[in-house]
Amino acid sequence: MEKYVQRDIYLQKLIDSRLNGDVKVVTGPRRCGKSWLLTRLYKDFLIADGVSEEDIIIVSLDLDDENNQSELTDKDKLKDYLYSRITNPSKTYYVMLDEIQEVEGFEKLVNGLRNKENVDVYVTGSNAKLLSKEISTIFRDRGHEIRCNPFSFKEFCSGREESLRELWQEYYTYGGMPGLRRRKTRLQKAAYLQELWRKTYMTDIRDRYPIENEIALEALADGLCSSIGSLSNSNKMANSLKSIRNIKINEETVKKYLDYICDSFLFEGALRFNIKGKEYYKSFRKYYCVDLGLRNARLNFRQQEITHIMENIIYNELRARDYMVDVGVIESREMRQGKSQYIQYEVDFIATNGIDKYYIQSAYALPTEEKREQEFKSLKKISDSFQKIVIVGDDIATYTNTDGIIIMGLFQFLMNTDILK
Repeated sequence: MEKYVQRDIYLQKLIDSRLNGDVKVVTGPRRCGKSWLLTRLYKDFLIADGVSEEDIIIVSLDLDDENNQSELTDKDKLKDYLYSRITNPSKTYYVMLDEIQEVEGFEKLVNGLRNKENVDVYVTGSNAKLLSKEISTIFRDRGHEIRCNPFSFKEFCSGREESLRELWQEYYTYGGMPGLRRRKTRLQKAAYLQELWRKTYMTDIRDRYPIENEIALEALADGLCSSIGSLSNSNKMANSLKSIRNIKINEETVKKYLDYICDSFLFEGALRFNIKGKEYYKSFRKYYCVDLGLRNARLNFRQQEITHIMENIIYNELRARDYMVDVGVIESREMRQGKSQYIQYEVDFIATNGIDKYYIQSAYALPTEEKREQEFKSLKKISDSFQKIVIVGDDIATYTNTDGIIIMGLFQFLMNTDILK
C-alpha cells in the first residue's frame, strides 16, 4: 500500500490559490481529512517546491487531537507565538491554523495576518463559526473556501488490490471516511461510523444551536437517511413527523433543523429546476448524504437500496469535481387517456461549472430495449445542445447512441475525473 492517499483534486485547489492574498478556508465534515490535506499533503508540496520547513508555521487547535497545541487557543498567546515566528520581512511565511474556531475572536487575528504582504494564511474549520455562508463576512470578502469531502471512490481504491466490484461494495456500505483505513474488520468499521455520527456530528449540532426538540431532530435525521434522493420540503417533512412518528413540530422548526444538519456537512440539498421554464421550485429539494457510510451506520445498515445509493454517490462525485448540481424536471403536454395533460419527467442531475452543462441520469441496470425509450425519454425532451449522459452500473465502454445520448459505466465515471470533459 502506498504511503498515503493523494488527494489531487483538493491539493490542486490549494496550489491554485497559493499567494492569492485571501485566507484559504478548508471546510468540510469532521474527520474527512482536512487537516491531513493541509498540514501533510500541501506542506509536502511546498517543501518539494523549495519552501523551507521553518517558514511553514502549523498550529493544531483541534481539542480532540492528541497533538493539539491547546495552550494556543488563547488569542493573545496564539498571536504572540505566530509573530515570534514571522520575523524576516524578506521571507514568505505559510501559516496553517487547524480548527481555528477553537480560538475565541480569531477573526481579527487572521485578518491581521492576511494583511501582511509576506504571509499566506490557511485555516481549517468544521464548526458553525466557519459556516460556508459566513466566510465572506468573517474575512471581509477575502476568504477563499476550499471544500473537502471524504474519500471519493477513486481515492478509496488507492493502494488497494481487490477488484473494483469488491471495492465498490465496501465503499457503498462503509463510505469514504479516511479513518476507516485503520479499522480492519466490519465490526470495527461499523462501530467507528456509529460513534462518529453520535458523538461527533449530533453532539456538534446540539452544542452549536438551540435545539428545543431533540426527538424531532433525531427523527428528521433518520428520515433524511431513509429517503436519500427523494423529493421533499419542510412542510412535507413536518407532516410526516406528525403522522408517522406522532411528533408535533411546525414547518419553520423543521426548516431550521434542516439548515443545522446541512451546515454541519451531513447532508446537502439540491434544488429542483424547471428546464423549459428556466426557474427553480424553491420549496422542493432532494437531499443527499455527504458520506454513505455515515448514513448506513445511522440506519444500522438496514437499507441498502443500490439505485438510491448509486445516485447519491454520483451526486457527491459531481460536487467534489466542483459542479453546481440541481435536480431537473421537464414538462411536456401529452395526450393521456384521450385528454391533454401536463406530464413531468425527472432528470436526476443538471451539473454545471459555469461553462459546461450536463444532463445526467443514473440507471443502475442498463434497461432493455423496450424500457430504454421510457428511461431516456426525459433527456430526449430537452431541446438544447448540452451533453446528455446516462451512467449505468454495468462495467461498459462509453458510447453514444443514435439519439446523441452518451452511455457510460459507473466505474468509468468514478475513476476518470476528466471523463465529462
